[in-house]
Amino acid sequence: HLRPPATIRMHAVMHPQYATSSNACSGTARRLVFRRASGTSHRGFPHRKSEKRRAVRFMPHATAAASDGLPTLYDVPVSNNGARVRLILYWKDMEHLVSVKNPSELGGLKSETYLALNPQGKMPLLVMTPDEDALPHGLALPESEVIAQFLLEKYSQIGPELIPGDWHQHALAMLATRVHDLYIAPVQGCMYRGPMGVAKRAEDIATIAKQMDAVEKIFADAKRLRLNAHTENDHDDDDTTDGPFICGPEPCFADAALFPTWIFMERILPTYFGWDGVFEKRPLTEKWFLAMAADTCGARVLGEIRGGLDDWHGAGRWETT
Repeated sequence: HLRPPATIRMHAVMHPQYATSSNACSGTARRLVFRRASGTSHRGFPHRKSEKRRAVRFMPHATAAASDGLPTLYDVPVSNNGARVRLILYWKDMEHLVSVKNPSELGGLKSETYLALNPQGKMPLLVMTPDEDALPHGLALPESEVIAQFLLEKYSQIGPELIPGDWHQHALAMLATRVHDLYIAPVQGCMYRGPMGVAKRAEDIATIAKQMDAVEKIFADAKRLRLNAHTENDHDDDDTTDGPFICGPEPCFADAALFPTWIFMERILPTYFGWDGVFEKRPLTEKWFLAMAADTCGARVLGEIRGGLDDWHGAGRWETT
């Protein structure tokens, strides 16, 4: 394949449309059934024969890898960037293949051990077990999108592919991810970090609002393309034009990238910054968010992140921010 400011009291009641528990998400419990590509072509290219793809092998563990010999993802539940990776693991039913641990088990993000693996001192971090293609002590991969794409490629034959099959939809998925990673993630700290000057915080909040509009446009473009294709092909029984995910009826890597950050914004901006809501004039984004929250695996991530945000609130984070 080609892979081409003032504190406001926390509202404790979750909207009933996406109330959730943190129960594990299993393959049989998922609301959606994902269709695996089974034809002879994909995005115009022949499918790679399964026998040509090297089987996944797990070798004796590396220093920072799990004691059970599995690759280890260092992350915490409230991490929106880490949740991108966790959501992919949940959708692909791969929790038995990757161990998830708190960076504190290596001494924390700024410890000598952790910095030796990721000099940026950030999470998530995936540490592989040694194999014939990795470093002697296990390949360490930081950066959530790098990890996500690595997992999608290496474990492509496990679970749903999570990559749009249409060239244009795939491009829009990459664009949505790029907008998030370049223009939202770098300023997201304005919602919860301090100290920060009032003018700078306001500027960054305005940037988030602008980029939310940019993402709404991507949703609209993706839907328009699907509608055009639907009309041209005259598929009367095909309901793929209405989403509800970024690129159609099935989620993809872009949904995993955006949803955890929208959980932050949907909770924080109305609660602490006086927004009436985050979906005003963004109806496609709202429909998508509700669909993601209703998905079993999406609901699990929503519960994980909301639990972390509740902990932050209880610790008085926004009273000192």
